[in-house]
Amino acid sequence: MGASGTNSTGKLGKGASAPPTRAKRRAALAVGLAAGVALDALAGDPRRGHPVAAFGRAAAALEARDYADSRRRGAAHAAACVLAAVAPATAMQRLTGRDPLLAAAAAALTTWAVTGARTLHTEAERIAAALSAGDLAAARRALPALCGRDPSSLSDKEIARAVIESVAENTSDAVVAPLLWGAAAGIPGMSGYRAVNTLDAMVGYRSPRYRRFGWASARLDDAANWIPARVTAALTVACAPVAGGSPATALRTLLRYGARHPSPNAGRCEAAFAGALGVRLGGTNVYGGVAEARPELGDGRAPDPADIRRAIRLSRAVTMAATVLAVLARCG
Repeated sequence: MGASGTNSTGKLGKGASAPPTRAKRRAALAVGLAAGVALDALAGDPRRGHPVAAFGRAAAALEARDYADSRRRGAAHAAACVLAAVAPATAMQRLTGRDPLLAAAAAALTTWAVTGARTLHTEAERIAAALSAGDLAAARRALPALCGRDPSSLSDKEIARAVIESVAENTSDAVVAPLLWGAAAGIPGMSGYRAVNTLDAMVGYRSPRYRRFGWASARLDDAANWIPARVTAALTVACAPVAGGSPATALRTLLRYGARHPSPNAGRCEAAFAGALGVRLGGTNVYGGVAEARPELGDGRAPDPADIRRAIRLSRAVTMAATVLAVLARCG
């Protein structure tokens, strides 16, 4: 037997273990994706030491050193940050790849770290409870946990609209997209996607500081979410009955209004939710004292606070459907 651990016929010698087959590796990742979603549903995000928060702090520290009002410098910043996330994820996948149990555990922990369904639904429910109790001040205080618009002058209906829009968009960004990237590219895919999405939230603005520096991060996020957003919209249409809606109405609203949003992706998710819930989203939003007029999405009524809970139910259904889809895609 040679140093390679095989005999002259090429068969494994005694004491050697065969590497897992491709089917076993794919199954391990599929199990990890499902387990990670379940872990998020049970435990939610950790209060301290969240890997995504640590990545954000590191990216901010790097920005303090490499910032310049330049697209080239912004692209270099984005590339460095994404590489810093993908490299250790790739190493983890390789190190655990020979043991299906370790591979599944690594995928589960990564899925748990990069998805955020429970936190999304918990924060939305907290605002719904405050509005139901007539505590508009508490709802305004809680809104920044979900979106960046100024809540100081928002009415209960405007807060309800903001929450539903955030639930719709983040169902794609925080659930469907990482699952699809995991199914397509494993642990590095999930980690790389979360890095891109986090960078967009940090620097992907059209403000004077980030118009050039954040351009690459914003375009990367658009590209990374192009397919997931449309899958989210399709799943929302299919799951509309869970929220008391009609798939036909949701589809019609998606096709009519989805492309009107300034974002190439968020509009699809929001339009599908609007149609499934029978409400009208969009309108004027205020960010940092600057008003942005956005087109209305949907033909229904203005949303009520009670519609927030319907949106949560719809988001949960889409989460389950996306998990099944990702598992089937990985096992196929």
